[in-house]
Amino acid sequence: MKLVNPLYYPLAVLAGGIFLFLGVRLLQLPSLVMLPVASGITVISAGWLKSREPTFFDLANPELEREINAVKLATLGLVNQSESLRLESKKILTDTFQIELLAAVEINCDRTATFPPKIDTLVGSLYSNTPILSVSSLQQQLIEVQQKLNASSGIAKEHLNQLVESLKRNLKLAQDGEDTRLVRMINISTLIQDCTGILQKLQTKLRTSDLTDSQQIHEMQSLSDELTSLLENIDLLVRK
Repeated sequence: MKLVNPLYYPLAVLAGGIFLFLGVRLLQLPSLVMLPVASGITVISAGWLKSREPTFFDLANPELEREINAVKLATLGLVNQSESLRLESKKILTDTFQIELLAAVEINCDRTATFPPKIDTLVGSLYSNTPILSVSSLQQQLIEVQQKLNASSGIAKEHLNQLVESLKRNLKLAQDGEDTRLVRMINISTLIQDCTGILQKLQTKLRTSDLTDSQQIHEMQSLSDELTSLLENIDLLVRK
């Protein structure tokens, strides 16, 4: 872990101070022993806090930089919310007829947890490679989405139609030699916001619904299916 100045991280300094206080005052340990230990804890804590900060890239495009960091933060928020839903679901969905819903929630939470490193990889490619997403890559994404569209229905089909239109716009930009990076990140950001909204609806229904009512369980299952569709779309867009 890279060493950083702890003075920039008050929480790290506080952690070291608390550890020093507990060791000297409560455990009656020698201050000569506790001082270097507390200092080490402060430095390690500062390094950990530094590692949790969003990474800023010099992409020669301030708007793109802002969008990238907004997406990174929104992704972490999505993961935290999905984990909260997972914990609540495990506690509440215990009956046999609720197991299918619980399994669907678990699968979606597992998929959501994979997004932060995928976003990091995508951002790295945006930073190091050509700013124009290759036409062939976009064409392949469009083919995959259109194949899914032919086999979909309902809400999933609506989401896929929106994604098809977005990919067509990106393809036109790429064919015209335009920078597609910002549009791509905005598309991902929009999908993440949609996912966050569905997670909030699911969590609210989980807390307020009659979980012995099969109709209400079915409604939550439909929300989970909609979330699955959106997560699959994000997965497609974050591919290099």
